[in-house]
Amino acid sequence: MERSERTELGELRIANEVVGVIAGLAATEVDGVAGMSGGVLSGGITELLGRKNLSKGVKVEVGEEQAAVDLFVVVQYGVHIPDVAYKIQENVKRAIESMTGLEVVEVNVHVQGVHFQNEEREEARVK
Repeated sequence: MERSERTELGELRIANEVVGVIAGLAATEVDGVAGMSGGVLSGGITELLGRKNLSKGVKVEVGEEQAAVDLFVVVQYGVHIPDVAYKIQENVKRAIESMTGLEVVEVNVHVQGVHFQNEEREEARVK
């Protein structure tokens, strides 16, 4: 379902994908978030998605005036996960509410993996 609003000049519709992109971008802005998760691949490895796939790793349910969001994230190694999750919830709620006018009733954060900084160095040496 999309958010739809009628004014004297016409109708405004906000697609679920737009809300998903807003949520994904707001989540990746939080320090300690390595990126969004594409889910579990074969072997139980979590795919780390870059900025091009901001609506992936995000599930939104949008009603007439409210929205609920599920985010699947990968965090940086060494962060305090509850603090990062709380900051994600605050940032996502604030971004969606200020940009769309929807009331965000819940932001569920699912930590799908931990990103180790030395993985990037190892990959660079191999190439």
